[in-house]
Amino acid sequence: MIIISFNRVSSNKLYIQIYNQILSEIQSGSFKVGDKLPAERELCEQFGVSRAPVRQALSALELNGVIYSRQGEGVYVKNTQVTTSHSQSAIIMDSISPEDIVEARMNIEPLIIKYAAVRATEEDIQELRSTIKKMEEETNAGIYVPETDEELHRGIAKATHNDLFIKMMEAISNAMKQQEMWQFIRDRTVTRPDYREVNFKEHKLIIKAIEEHNEKEAVERMTSHMQNLYDRYWKE
Repeated sequence: MIIISFNRVSSNKLYIQIYNQILSEIQSGSFKVGDKLPAERELCEQFGVSRAPVRQALSALELNGVIYSRQGEGVYVKNTQVTTSHSQSAIIMDSISPEDIVEARMNIEPLIIKYAAVRATEEDIQELRSTIKKMEEETNAGIYVPETDEELHRGIAKATHNDLFIKMMEAISNAMKQQEMWQFIRDRTVTRPDYREVNFKEHKLIIKAIEEHNEKEAVERMTSHMQNLYDRYWKE
């Protein structure tokens, strides 16, 4: 087994620092093509961080063609150099990080739904019912459609009748679309078959609270959903 001592990192853009350190070790020859990298848990201990930035760093390395993963086995070196174009690599690294997206959603969406539950009109509720029905049909068909999920959260923001809340959700949606790592990690975690049903049920309860104009219940349901989202991304 290869023993490498990585340096602990500061709080600024953790995943980029981790990415750069691992890439440097690969390029210096500490890890060769075909070698297995330390497990996520070991990397977390060496860098002194949680799983989130480590998973983001590994995802960026994989997207840039440096490593590849084998389900249930671990992560291996594929190339000693970045194989994507410089511009594509820059987009992956410079875009808003998945952790930032989740953190923003965890704090903003419970606030948004508080006002949606109070202000939603019958027209707003009908639109939300239509979207949750579409999500139910997709779930029953065994598929997860991210656009439907996003449509539901945008509909909740729309029900606040607050233009700034609506723009906030648009900004979050755009960040998710622009960050390839978000989609990469999402497709490995929250879209897994074992999460489809629970994801739908959480959304259904959220919409039910809005239908009943139950502000307290709506905030609790959204807070729980956001925490579960965080756990699915970083703890699985």
